[in-house]
Amino acid sequence: MFISEAYAAAQSAVNAGSMSGTFIQLGLILLIFYFFLIRPQQKKIREHTDMVNALKVGDEVLTNGGIYGKIAKVEDEEVALEVASGVVIKVNRMSIGGVILPEDKKVADKKAEKKTEKSEGKTKKTTKTTKNK
Repeated sequence: MFISEAYAAAQSAVNAGSMSGTFIQLGLILLIFYFFLIRPQQKKIREHTDMVNALKVGDEVLTNGGIYGKIAKVEDEEVALEVASGVVIKVNRMSIGGVILPEDKKVADKKAEKKTEKSEGKTKKTTKTTKNK
C-alpha cells in the first residue's frame, strides 16, 4: 500500500517539472517569433508609412503595380501620377511602393543601355549571317 502511494507521488513530481520546462520553451519560441518576424515587419510598415506621408509634388515614384510616374497632385488618400505627357492617373497613397532617387535612376539607365548594346550586337550578328547565305 505504501509503495503505490510513493510511486504516485514520484510521477506527479516528474509531471510538474515537465510543465515548467514546457512553459519556458513556449516563452523562448514566442520571443524568437517576436524578434525575427513581428518586430522587423512593424519596422518595415512604419518606414513605408513615413515614406508615404513625406510624398510631395514632383517626386518620381514606383507603384506596387509596377507603374512609374511623377507626382502631379497630393490629396488626403489619393495621389495623381503623371505617367506620360498629359496622362494623369489617380492611385491610393498606400499603393506607392517607393520613391525613385536620382542615383537609382542613373543606375537603371546604365543597365538599360548595356542591355540595349548587347541586344544590338546580337542583331548585327544575325543580320550578317543571313546576308552571307
